[in-house]
Amino acid sequence: MPRVRIVTYNIAHGRGLAPIQGMSSRRRIRITLLKIAKLLTELNPDIVALQEIDENSRWAGNFDHLEFLREFGGFEHSVFGINNRRAGLLNLSYGNAILSRHPITEWENIAFGQSQVGEKGFLFAEINVHERRIPVANMHLHYRSRIHRFAQVDRFLAYLRDKQRDRHHHWAVPPIVCGDLNNTHHASDATATLLSHLHDYGDYTLHPREGFTFPSPLPGRTLDFVFLPPGAKHAESTIVRSYLSDHRPVVVDFDVK
Repeated sequence: MPRVRIVTYNIAHGRGLAPIQGMSSRRRIRITLLKIAKLLTELNPDIVALQEIDENSRWAGNFDHLEFLREFGGFEHSVFGINNRRAGLLNLSYGNAILSRHPITEWENIAFGQSQVGEKGFLFAEINVHERRIPVANMHLHYRSRIHRFAQVDRFLAYLRDKQRDRHHHWAVPPIVCGDLNNTHHASDATATLLSHLHDYGDYTLHPREGFTFPSPLPGRTLDFVFLPPGAKHAESTIVRSYLSDHRPVVVDFDVK
């Protein structure tokens, strides 16, 4: 059984710990992204799910952060899921992304709405890891409204039901779901609700099992999760102490049955 490592990481547009987006220079953002690329090289994951990553945004230096991380992190494959686009002087283009050391065979991005700024969504990809096709959903949920988070989880689950019906016979395991859910693991919020519904596909486990991811200097909440499906065995998870974003990355290792 091959051992697989996945990382989920909200990189906060490359601004590091700067409190306000747009106050960091292009040079400072590049330095932060170089450090993130170095961290990813040291962690050596098979798959990285990124949130708050920019394709071409004025407030983040007007360059492609994913291509920058792909090149300097030594990844062969990547895909962008843009949920926000705005043209003009204050141009924006950002969302979620996936870096992979293995071929990404198919992918699709779903934005939850049509806002030009602040829109959330999920990126669904199928990745060929050691001749096993592993589906991964990288999501980012609403940061303020629990009602919005529930609606977004419902939208994702409806999408997953359709995918499961059409594609499950191609998959080594049911989909891995990860990302920034913007809530802790409370019984009354999106994380617990999503885990409950994922159990329809088998015995999912939630990671990290302990510790906090936000805010990174003195974390007191866990916003970043990996939901591992049945077939992902002998899982181990850790939260990496890092101050390159206001979130800390979560690393999960597992075997594929």
